[in-house]
Order: sequence, then C-alpha cells, then structure tokens
Amino acid sequence: MAMTKVPAGQARGDFAHGFGVEILYPGLTLTPDDSGIGPIGRIDRAQVQPGHLIGMHPHKDDEILTYFRGGEILHRDTIGNERKLGTTQFMMMNAGHTFQHEELMLGERPIKALQIFLRPSISDLEPKVQFHEFPEEESIDSWRLIAGPRTAPLIVRSDVRVFDARLSGQVQLRLPLSEKGRDMLLYVFSGEVAFADDVFTEGESVFLTNSDSRLAASSEADVVLFTFDLEAEVYRGGMFSGNQRRPS
Repeated sequence: MAMTKVPAGQARGDFAHGFGVEILYPGLTLTPDDSGIGPIGRIDRAQVQPGHLIGMHPHKDDEILTYFRGGEILHRDTIGNERKLGTTQFMMMNAGHTFQHEELMLGERPIKALQIFLRPSISDLEPKVQFHEFPEEESIDSWRLIAGPRTAPLIVRSDVRVFDARLSGQVQLRLPLSEKGRDMLLYVFSGEVAFADDVFTEGESVFLTNSDSRLAASSEADVVLFTFDLEAEVYRGGMFSGNQRRPS
C-alpha cells in the first residue's frame, strides 16, 4: 500500500462576517503538473452564516457535488430549478457548457458543507441539475454511495465514485471491497481518523493506492471517500475544477 498525506486547504473569507471557506487543491501535494488529481479538481469546505446570499455566478465544465453536514439553503439556477436543500438532500450540478446558480442560506443554524468540483470526461456537455434525498442524515459505520457514473443516486459524468460514512467512535471500518484496486482519496470532514499509526484530522486527506486497510476512529468522525482510475480521461479545463497550475 502507498499512502500520502494531503494537508488541509487554504482558508479564505471570515465566517464571522458571513462566509468562510477552506479550499483544497489535492494535486498541489500529489502531482507535479496538476492542481487536481484525476477527476477531483477541488474541494471547498464551507461554513456560512444564515441569511448570507451567494449571488448568481457561472460554471462551465464542472461536475459539482453539494454535500451538507449542517443547515439548509435555497438553490436557484438558470435552468429553472428552485429547491430547498439540507442534511438529507444533496445536489449534483452538471454544469456542462453553460450554467449559473445562486444559494441563499436559510434558517438559524450555520451551513456546513462541502462543494466538491469533479471533472467531466469531456467538455461542452448538456447542463443539468440532480437532487437526491437520503432517508437518513448519516450512514453510521458503513459506506454510503452518493455519486458516481450510471446507477449512483447522483450521476457524475466521469469515472469517480463518492462515498461517505460517519464513524461512531471506537470502531474500525474497512475500505469498500468493491473498490479494491482503484485509487482512493479519503477526506476528513470532521473528527480524527487513523490508518495504522498515521492520524488524519479535520480538513486533511490521504491518497491511497492498493489499499485494503481499515479506517479507525477513537471518537465520532465524518469522512468522504473518492475512488477513481487515475489513468481515466478527464477534462482539465473546467472553470473551477480545471488545472490551476501555471507553466514554470
């Protein structure tokens, strides 16, 4: 097994003034020529005050998974959707060639979420938006498939599958056997987890190859797992998911 630790992303904004975000480009640690890694372009870990509006803004050639862990929002977009989303209701925005959206923070609780920018296999696809309501907020001590190609609850137009799990504490969870042989990126949304003697805390990630290890947590933790083929073709020119490295 090969394992590489990816530090937490760069913090921007100020939650006290409405909006704070931690932006992770995993490839800045893992690759010499790409800010992303394979189909994963960028991961934003956001905390936003209720009442804050993220105004209408564009995306192009991004596959955007919105993953909630607190609060609720009102989503509007330029293809006619207006939908309330929260901790059981996730969204995939397949931006394609032309797409814009805005988000209004609702309620009285802070919004805690990931905005995950995945890369499509090719550019200029038809824009669409998908919504999926899960029966429970968390998947306790087991892997839940959220997004992937073809038959997943939310379809992403690329060879990547996204799982989550909440570790209840003092447990060990084996990585999905169905994904054995695929490359993996494990993102720690909250809490602290360990592989063998290596510990990973909130906002950190670990890139794994050829792994069938068990994930351990001494207390409650939320994790998101990406499995993918690093050699599969992806489009690296997306507006947010695209390669941010500049030629030297």
